[in-house]
Amino acid sequence: MRIISITNQKGGCGKTTTAINLAACLSENNRRVLLLDLDPQAHATLGLNIKARLSIYNVLSKLTPQKAGLKDIIQKVGENFDIAPAGIILSTLEQELAGEIGRESRLWDVFSGFQSNYDYILIDCPPNLGLLTINAIRAASEVIIPVEASRFALEGLNQLIGILNLIRDKLEHPVDYHVLVINFDSRLRHSFKMLEKIKSTFKEQMFRTIIHVNVKLKESQNEGQHILNYDKYCRGAKDYFSLSREVITQEKTLPIMRTLKEKMQGVLKEELPKLTEVVFSLSAPEAKEVYVSGDFNDWKLDNATRMIADNGAWRKKVNLASGRYRYRFVIDGRWTEDPANPAKEVNTYGQMDSLMEVL
Repeated sequence: MRIISITNQKGGCGKTTTAINLAACLSENNRRVLLLDLDPQAHATLGLNIKARLSIYNVLSKLTPQKAGLKDIIQKVGENFDIAPAGIILSTLEQELAGEIGRESRLWDVFSGFQSNYDYILIDCPPNLGLLTINAIRAASEVIIPVEASRFALEGLNQLIGILNLIRDKLEHPVDYHVLVINFDSRLRHSFKMLEKIKSTFKEQMFRTIIHVNVKLKESQNEGQHILNYDKYCRGAKDYFSLSREVITQEKTLPIMRTLKEKMQGVLKEELPKLTEVVFSLSAPEAKEVYVSGDFNDWKLDNATRMIADNGAWRKKVNLASGRYRYRFVIDGRWTEDPANPAKEVNTYGQMDSLMEVL
């Protein structure tokens, strides 16, 4: 089962249009599809004329009096096409989960216990980079980023990719992403200029399919239908059907690419000097951000040295060659030695470094 989040922090860039119509076209290709609406505005739910008493809020919330499982809220849209609806109450979930440990993995936990025969789960994300979007990316193995051929959209795209990299480093969860050019107006020279810029920057991550401006796409949503039901011969329908075929071709190529990447990593491990996995740990339940820094990483403070929170404890795995190392923790900007390690030595600044021997 492929779980794909469709996200961009910019509003009005075609996330919901893409989620609805890609799901419809995949189902037309005999793929079983669940569209999960994770946007409190519930545009995917409204755009398909779905009326729901229970929504994804009742699945994710621990405070709701009407607790439900994911299977309990699913509604049928068409042949091979279901939806898990949303509602405005979903906007309260970020505040509800704010103090919870593991809040960014709430949706992933739901999927872990979800038994189904779906080929695809498409997640329609809200137009921001808040907790709901983080949950969607954490739960997915792939991300589709709809982007218009404009300068501001391109700058926003770089910000989103930065968030994907942060999730990869902080949650140790890498995702593949693909850029989808949408609302492309072939009448404008500027559109072609920006398209070339996007191609030059994201050549390997771009879909070949381009979604052109088509009024039928907006009309279909106003009528509460996906484009295949509204006008399957219009350009918008042809573009999204082409996109679905391209996504389906990845069913074979993506696993091959991942296997090759894993093999390359294995070869590199064999050729590099033997390393030992060392786990740095620190109990600091009140801390907001913790790093481990030492002479093994040139005393840097970056994403690679940021520790990961786990129930009040902070941990970081580091592969080190044999040798003797100095290190310190940085807790919310404050440098300190390891309180659990009695091996210490004064550094050139008159402060204590913790010492570690890797055999």
